[in-house]
Amino acid sequence: MTLREQAIKQLRELEQLGRAKKMRLAANDWKEEWQTLVAIMLSARTRDETAIRVAEALFAKYRTPAALARARAVEATRIIRPVNFFRNKTKNVLGCARTLVERFKNKVPHTLAELVTLPGVGRKTANVFLSEYGADAIGVDTHVSYISQKLGWTKYRAPRKIEKDLEKLFPRNLWSRVNGACVRFGKTYMSRRKKDEILERMSNL
Repeated sequence: MTLREQAIKQLRELEQLGRAKKMRLAANDWKEEWQTLVAIMLSARTRDETAIRVAEALFAKYRTPAALARARAVEATRIIRPVNFFRNKTKNVLGCARTLVERFKNKVPHTLAELVTLPGVGRKTANVFLSEYGADAIGVDTHVSYISQKLGWTKYRAPRKIEKDLEKLFPRNLWSRVNGACVRFGKTYMSRRKKDEILERMSNL
């Protein structure tokens, strides 16, 4: 079995294990693309459940990018407060909304190069957004980083290097599945010991 074949088998196993518990990730099931992007921004270093709850409250008050762009920081902060790094995220979310209005006619761009020009949007956020809408992209977060190292998909810790290794390892048509598979697995098995036991077994697949 080649390394690629083994990795594909492991990815499918991760997907299967991650289905054990029904869950919604922060990137899932929003009506508008700008809402998806903002929810992903809010979810950084924050539980998806918390990010979703905060995003729903935010979108109930500010129903369009233009409305969010006009929001007073103190009022938006009051809503965003439950997420980690809420002050910085408030600044970035409002800045992102203003940029969408002023430069992109209220539409979220669909290229990595344009997405990362938005305040608070790095490669991980951009790639998670793109993969949610069918693009071939791998968002490298803490779950992807940890699992990739444990399964020998990469030897690196730097997200950009991990991303490059995974792009070489997996066929392009599977790229968009990597982040979701790793995140769902990571959230299903909360214990580090349990995760490590399963990943150790999977490394011998």
